[in-house]
Amino acid sequence: MASKRRAALTTTMQSTHQRSRRHTKSTYSSDASNQEKSAERSDPQLVGSTDKDLEIQLPSNGEAEEEEEEGEEDPNLVFWDGPNDPANPQNWSVAKKWSQIALISVLSFLTPLASSGFAPGVPQLMQEFDNSSKTMATLVVSVYILGFAFGPLVVAPLSELYGRLWVYHISTIGFMAFTVACSRASGVGELCVYRFLEGVFGVTPITIGGGTIADLIHVDARGAAMALWSLGPLMGPVAGPVIGGFLAHAKGWRWMFYLIVILAGAVEVPAFFLMRETYAPTLLEQKTKRLRKETGNQDLKSKLDLKQTPQEMFRLAIVRPMKLLCRSPICSLMCMYMAVIYGFLYLLFTTFTYVFEGSYRFSSNIVGLVYLGLGVGNIIGLAALGYGSDRLIKYLRAKNGGPQKPEYRLPPLITAAPLIGIGLLIYGFCVKYHVFWFWPIFGTMFTGIGMIIGFMAVMTYLVDVYGIYAASAVAANTVLRSIFGGVFPLFALQMYDALGLDWGNALLAFLAFAISPIPVLFWIYGERIRTSPRFQVKL
Repeated sequence: MASKRRAALTTTMQSTHQRSRRHTKSTYSSDASNQEKSAERSDPQLVGSTDKDLEIQLPSNGEAEEEEEEGEEDPNLVFWDGPNDPANPQNWSVAKKWSQIALISVLSFLTPLASSGFAPGVPQLMQEFDNSSKTMATLVVSVYILGFAFGPLVVAPLSELYGRLWVYHISTIGFMAFTVACSRASGVGELCVYRFLEGVFGVTPITIGGGTIADLIHVDARGAAMALWSLGPLMGPVAGPVIGGFLAHAKGWRWMFYLIVILAGAVEVPAFFLMRETYAPTLLEQKTKRLRKETGNQDLKSKLDLKQTPQEMFRLAIVRPMKLLCRSPICSLMCMYMAVIYGFLYLLFTTFTYVFEGSYRFSSNIVGLVYLGLGVGNIIGLAALGYGSDRLIKYLRAKNGGPQKPEYRLPPLITAAPLIGIGLLIYGFCVKYHVFWFWPIFGTMFTGIGMIIGFMAVMTYLVDVYGIYAASAVAANTVLRSIFGGVFPLFALQMYDALGLDWGNALLAFLAFAISPIPVLFWIYGERIRTSPRFQVKL
């Protein structure tokens, strides 16, 4: 009797699965833009095949349904139970989706805050450890960002192999552990080691946060979520020195690390109970295992199963960000664009203290307020993009007809680098000639506007282009920009000594103007590059 019931259950499950697959369509798509079925058919360039689409390998909904119509459907494939399957993260309630996004966004704010939070206390730190090296003074801040460069090479493949949830939890706990170690360091060298490891664990929400949003939110409505998440990596380093300046002055530099541990723990406790797995391949694999157990049919397999061992998948996943970075023109140039901007950001973070304490005689508690110029710019840029991003997408879709294209994310990006360059020129020449302190800070506001626009537009573009492999594309971006963010500060003071604050910042401004054509290039030729066989990268 048990075997008959099991056989009947298997038959019922398979027939129901076939009917739902034949007559309905999941909202989850492994192609680059997660478009609707009609859009995929009307524009074959957006179909997720290994020959045509955006350098990803998993079968798209369009391909799978074409196979069904040809009568080649495998009855043992497990997928979503129709377009309204509540197990699909894109069908979760608004509250459930936004609770995940909010927690990830807070973590994405907190870990970058740790990167620069104790920068105003560095002179105090160097005095305590009897070290006068300016290079070590900047390294102790920037080495954290070098940890950001290494972490994604492990975090991204782990999240795509085993899912995102446990990666978030383990990383947050590791981040807290090494933050405690930083607070107890007894030398500059020891602190640098702990800071590096703190950065390795702290990079997780920045690396896979964009992928989580892609798991949860359809491409048409992703702008607000991406805006909230993107704010953290830029506002965190801005808020850190403001808090750290007063804290270092009142309690000492170690207290910034104590505060970060307290805040991280306050986030991890609710995250442990509220966060859920969002990565579709992992969820479908869990569903497949459950159905195998319930039905006894060991031939069931996830539609997104690539038939590879975990070792093979991990090897491919750890290589994937580097493949994208080195072989995909879109990924390589966009990552270079963002890396230069990130280098500017941390160059400013690590030199503001020396510039304003030296030129304007600001005290250690007041100098943290200098960073607010960038922060105000970030808020202005965020408000503009948060309001206009999705509206711009809808306008361009209505104007051009057809499905959304990733290139619709690019118009705001065209303004980013010029704004950064203008801000650097104002800042550099004002501090050189000791113009009233308000004006150089006012100049950094333009830089802040350009930085948040650049960060958000690049991230949303990469997420839209690479779809299910968004975490790998974002990881490639994080690796390169973190290298630049860690290296730029090391030559900053020497550059200012050689060129002066005016022409040193002018050199940075000219570099910003030099990268300005990159988004214009992809606005004009991006679709052609994405769909050209010449530029495909097999992952």
